[in-house]
Amino acid sequence: MCTTGKDIVCRAAVAWEPHKPLSIEQITVAPPKAHEVRIKILATGICGSDSSVLKEIITSKFPVILGHEGIGVVESIGPGVTCVKPGDKVIPLFMPQCGSCRACHSSNSNFCEKNDLGAKAGLMQDKTSRFTCRGKPIYNLMGTSTFTEYTVVADIAVAKIDPKAPLESCLIGCGFATGYGAAVNTAKVTPGSTCAVFGLGGVGFSAIAGCKSAGASRIIGVGTHKDKYPKAIELGATECLNPKDYDKPIYEVICEKTNGGVDYAIECAGRIETMMNALQSTYCGSGVTVVLGLASPTERLPLDPLLLLTGRALKGSVYGGYKGEEVSKLVDDYMKKKINVSFLVSRTMKLDQINEAFALLSSGQGLRSIIEF
Repeated sequence: MCTTGKDIVCRAAVAWEPHKPLSIEQITVAPPKAHEVRIKILATGICGSDSSVLKEIITSKFPVILGHEGIGVVESIGPGVTCVKPGDKVIPLFMPQCGSCRACHSSNSNFCEKNDLGAKAGLMQDKTSRFTCRGKPIYNLMGTSTFTEYTVVADIAVAKIDPKAPLESCLIGCGFATGYGAAVNTAKVTPGSTCAVFGLGGVGFSAIAGCKSAGASRIIGVGTHKDKYPKAIELGATECLNPKDYDKPIYEVICEKTNGGVDYAIECAGRIETMMNALQSTYCGSGVTVVLGLASPTERLPLDPLLLLTGRALKGSVYGGYKGEEVSKLVDDYMKKKINVSFLVSRTMKLDQINEAFALLSSGQGLRSIIEF
């Protein structure tokens, strides 16, 4: 039955309020308006950023449909859409590419001004929602909302990919690209350099893979879950350290082991203490630290300017510095085995198990659970 131009009733995981489990609901998804795309979601990853919304580390309006690591097929398009057509396989982009703002015109930034990370509107460009449940409008997350069988995104927030791309390619929509790109694009890790990656989750492991790909000679993984060390070593870490094993700050340990500090540090844990340890673990004259983790919006870095004035650099990165136009190439590289994404997948689950997937994430077990629809 043709659904073009019609409402679609489907299932979705709705977060009615923070700090509560998601509720599997029947929702109505309206047709796409001008320059919008409605997507049938095939699979979605469970990312720490989704958990951060529930914990109110990332500010969002409620009720909301979470999820931003998706892969799907275009069901229908609104007027004016030319980048995709019904039947195309796509990845929704939480960092859009409008093509007209200063960032989109710059080779130094991928932070499109039309993103919803800062505005936190939770709505489409016309300030309305395409989701309703129990007679109430439901907000979207970062313009994507992939914890639903159907979603609607702006046409500047969708990347067309190879129709044969496997479902785990959804992780290129955030986790893999964020960590891998932080190493190769933002830090610009150089051959023969030394690196430290703080936080051994999916993003941290992807950062390790990026450091190895860039030719780093020494990669130190830092994390408290020792059961993850073998996988870190397999991906390219040369050693792993547990901060709990030492009676002094871990940055001091790293500096002692690396003749004054590593060349590059990538922070993926989202804790102020870890961010400071990452910065202080780099060499004073030229070290580069990239922060990826999300801390509480009320927390601040206790930064001594001398840490920077002596030569260190502190940088942030979103989506690994990748622009939307580069996503299809990342998927192609994965399919050609130039990069690896499948190592991130710990479990494949169904939508009804989504709260179990969040529990696994919070416990530190595994890397990524994928929900298949």
